[in-house]
Amino acid sequence: MNLVLLNLKDFIDPEHVRINDRRFKHLVSVNRVKENDHVVCGLLNGKIGTGLIKKVSHDFIDMKICLDHDPPEPLPLTLVLALPRPKMLKRIIESVTSLGVKHIYLINSWRVEKSFWQSPLLNDDQLRKHMILGLEQSRDTVLPKIYKRRFFTQFVKEELPLIAKDSLCMTAHPKTSNICPAGVNKKITLVIGPEGGFIDIEIDTLEQYGFSSYHIGPRILRVETAVPYLISRLYSK
Repeated sequence: MNLVLLNLKDFIDPEHVRINDRRFKHLVSVNRVKENDHVVCGLLNGKIGTGLIKKVSHDFIDMKICLDHDPPEPLPLTLVLALPRPKMLKRIIESVTSLGVKHIYLINSWRVEKSFWQSPLLNDDQLRKHMILGLEQSRDTVLPKIYKRRFFTQFVKEELPLIAKDSLCMTAHPKTSNICPAGVNKKITLVIGPEGGFIDIEIDTLEQYGFSSYHIGPRILRVETAVPYLISRLYSK
């Protein structure tokens, strides 16, 4: 745990918090904190700072908190992702949260299995759990927003043009001659398909609404590998 992410309910007064849940267990068993240690803390959707361990008991930790600086800047990227299989989705959510993506659209496509949409992982509480893990990993505090859209064509025609306004519109697609640029470092709307990619009619629809297709080389990657690779490539310095 690289950051102790706090909630308002943790505060016992304006400068002190008490935690007694998963975070407490992790700090004691993994971080092995003791009294007078300092740890990095942040308030959910708020500032970051430090916590001074004042007391470690058998079932809680008390800390004095000083939150005095802003979280990292978010990436200027909107991720539109064809819903992957659930086990893959949780890893993707954690990794893109760690990378600073704040707007994620989970969409349907022809190759997305209908059963994926019934997964308990799509419950808001489950998605939040994996976003929290991503924030703790990267020392960030700002939760991404995740939107679920079941109708591909309706989404692309009615919502996506507004979402992507004033951004570079890109679709990751292996069957194209255009190589993905590197170091773009500007506002991007990135669409990534399911395992096997989008079908031709879906690519045509995206192209009609301004989305150019790009590949990332001769190797075909799993979605969970391709997503962080693409983001790192687009925002390399």
